[in-house]
Amino acid sequence: MTVCKRVLYSGRVQGVGFRYTAQALAAGYPVAGYVRNLPTGEVELVAEGEDSVVEAFLAAVAQRMAGYISKTTVQDAAPTGQRGFRIRQ
Repeated sequence: MTVCKRVLYSGRVQGVGFRYTAQALAAGYPVAGYVRNLPTGEVELVAEGEDSVVEAFLAAVAQRMAGYISKTTVQDAAPTGQRGFRIRQ
């Protein structure tokens, strides 16, 4: 089943390569979506794909960036049929 998760990461998540790391990790998973910096200092990541794959991808991001993340907020969103994973402005 296709799911979509919108995740907000707080902490020291901007200026540390978070977006590029997420994009590189996404290449190893069949997920679509985007990652971007928010004016609030948070990073927003939207991932769409099979439930177990999205969960594995988000776990990989959390593990790789654990030293920078102080808070993670996950929300379910409606899948929109996105293609590819990119860094969004």
